[in-house]
Amino acid sequence: MKAKILQTRKALPALLLGLSLPLTLGACVGTAYSGPVEVTRFISDNRASIGQGPIAITFPEEMNNLRAKEAFYDAVAAQLVGLGYAIALDEAPGMQTARVTTKRSPLAPASSRGPVSVGVGGQTGGFGSGVGVGIGIDLGGNSSRPNALSELSVRISDANGNSLWEGRAQQAISINSPYAEVEASAAALAAALFKDFPGGNGETVSIDVDELQEQE
Repeated sequence: MKAKILQTRKALPALLLGLSLPLTLGACVGTAYSGPVEVTRFISDNRASIGQGPIAITFPEEMNNLRAKEAFYDAVAAQLVGLGYAIALDEAPGMQTARVTTKRSPLAPASSRGPVSVGVGGQTGGFGSGVGVGIGIDLGGNSSRPNALSELSVRISDANGNSLWEGRAQQAISINSPYAEVEASAAALAAALFKDFPGGNGETVSIDVDELQEQE
């Protein structure tokens, strides 16, 4: 069966430009912290086929957060299309796949004022859980300090399941950072992860978020 192909426009500039708008929630709680994105990538010797042809984007079965799943799907798809891929709606024989995993974790221990929680309503979780749409971390300290680490990992494999390219992007943020929002986080992490693709094998680079807002 021929796979359905979806062409996706790169919508990153619009997403990132929106981050310059004032924050309604965090405006009164101090200066926001948005750290650089740390990116590490590994490239197979068999790299000739990356960046071309149809590719299907997949997520772990346990990822049931639909808002986060949609945000990261759109962000990764936009980057892959920009590289020369055509996004397939269904997997098919002979097709590459991009497996996406993401999470958000607390960076500091709980204080006496309350527990650490990543998610909503005091429940723990991450981007992939049912409650990990936003970020709710009570650290009892300065909200302008880095409180959480957002992470996006993508593994591009060939039709036989062999890894062609793997990358991981991480960003430390405060609870009132504009990148605490899942859509903004997804756009920034994906943009950094695929910047200068395929990147240096085994190298870790630090990318300022201002660079991501400036790129088209």
